[in-house]
Amino acid sequence: MPTTPSSLKFTYEDYLGFPEDGNRHELIDGEHYVTPAPLTKHQRISSNLLAHIHHHCQHNNAGLVLAAPTDVVFSEADVVQPDLVFIAKARQHIVTRENIQGAPDFIVEILSDSTRRRDERTKRTLYERHQVMEYWIIDPELETVKIFRLKESRYMLAGETTSEQPKTILSTPILPRFSITLSDVFS
Repeated sequence: MPTTPSSLKFTYEDYLGFPEDGNRHELIDGEHYVTPAPLTKHQRISSNLLAHIHHHCQHNNAGLVLAAPTDVVFSEADVVQPDLVFIAKARQHIVTRENIQGAPDFIVEILSDSTRRRDERTKRTLYERHQVMEYWIIDPELETVKIFRLKESRYMLAGETTSEQPKTILSTPILPRFSITLSDVFS
């Protein structure tokens, strides 16, 4: 839930003044959102994916993968900290010392009770608007992964897997030759 009235819009300058209190602070359309630290299952999933993608990037000189908290600055009113972001080697110029300036190639959000609606609707709309090429939404409770890819500037559901298919291989054209099984995501 936003923590500010809709008539008051925050900017990146305001964002820089938010407290370092262990919570995740984000701005979407100038609205301030605060999220508590994630649960351990969320963090295990994030670590599993980060390790696999990082290993792939290192061995294929593919780009950079970063985990939250890393600021992604889309605009003065849109600053988020996705769970994982990937920036292709050819687009490393958007990575600065302080943050990522612009759309990463690939974003992963891992749902929690407090972020479910925001990740599935609000952030999906934000990422689509800023042309993030691929967006994965991972549900730790249902053990599902939804993959959205841009097609003609709109997200299309490219795939959805469930825990009933643990040997399903997840991959993305953004990272050629990268793959991970669903069971490895949730192990």
